[in-house]
Amino acid sequence: MLKFLKEYIEKEPLKRITYAEYMKQALYHPQYGYYMKEQSKIGREGDFITTSNISDIYGRSLAKWFYKKAIEWNLPFGVCEIGAGTGRFAKAFIDEWRLISSKPIHYYILEESPYHQKLQKEILTGDEVRQIKSLEEITPFEGLIFSNELYDAFPVHVIENHEGQLMEVMITFKNNQLVEIVEPLENDEILRFLKIYGVQLNNRQRIEIPIQMEAMVSAIAKALLRGAVLTVDYGYTNEEWMDPGRRDGSLRGYYKHQQVNNVLERPGEMDMTSHVHFDPFIKMGNQEGLQFVNKWRQDEFLLTTGILDELQENYDPNPFSAVSKRNRAIRSLILPGGMSSSFHVVLQQKGNI
Repeated sequence: MLKFLKEYIEKEPLKRITYAEYMKQALYHPQYGYYMKEQSKIGREGDFITTSNISDIYGRSLAKWFYKKAIEWNLPFGVCEIGAGTGRFAKAFIDEWRLISSKPIHYYILEESPYHQKLQKEILTGDEVRQIKSLEEITPFEGLIFSNELYDAFPVHVIENHEGQLMEVMITFKNNQLVEIVEPLENDEILRFLKIYGVQLNNRQRIEIPIQMEAMVSAIAKALLRGAVLTVDYGYTNEEWMDPGRRDGSLRGYYKHQQVNNVLERPGEMDMTSHVHFDPFIKMGNQEGLQFVNKWRQDEFLLTTGILDELQENYDPNPFSAVSKRNRAIRSLILPGGMSSSFHVVLQQKGNI
């Protein structure tokens, strides 16, 4: 992919591209993009682990939560998952649904990766699931729109504050390698984002700006006639971004479960993520008619779903038994300092529910 990027950059009039364009090519290029390749990305054989891949208990807990809420809100039993990965969450959700309800669930999946589409078809064999190519296929939709670690993978622009002068970090090619250069910030979309959503930078601070997030929030709002949006991801509020410990931004790569700070390494071979801007995300939703309800830490949210009820009290001396594995998975999701403490859950509503 390095050869492709070199040629791609050299075709540009100024011989440089934004970080957003770099990420778009490195992650989503039809041939070379990391997410588009036919290779394992999630789990032990891949480069990173998601909460929904730790255990089926995650999907099962969300199924119970939505079943109760759908009845409470008088919603149709419909779910649209955006970015479903291997399909493991969807399978756990549907398996649990079959146990708790005699009425079918209509489960739609919007997935960009052809490889993940194939994996989903292999494990989701029931009539409940339908893969879609755009949200327009299900508009107007009533039910739950769910995503887990969707926004953190969006291409982002990178800017810095140099003694009060805002600069954009660009990517160019020098000495046969990708390198950063900085130029005065002139992108009107970024400037508007900073102003509207109140994002500020300390001196010498670097931060990522997710312009693409607005389009996704708007698309979800347009598709949803009545129901809820449940978004799970990691990120910071505007205040949290100002912490001195975050002065270098949050854009990172993950290769074989190892964090890579220089995301210009291994383009097309590793995952890249950045933390979500929660305050702008919530404000965007409110502006589009998605009313903010609550934001929890993921472990706190899972406790509200009744996940503790799943802990089986009977002791099993065999650490490899199904009971022991299940209980360990539950504890890993709710214990302080565990994986869930890094994630947040945002609930939004639309319509009369």
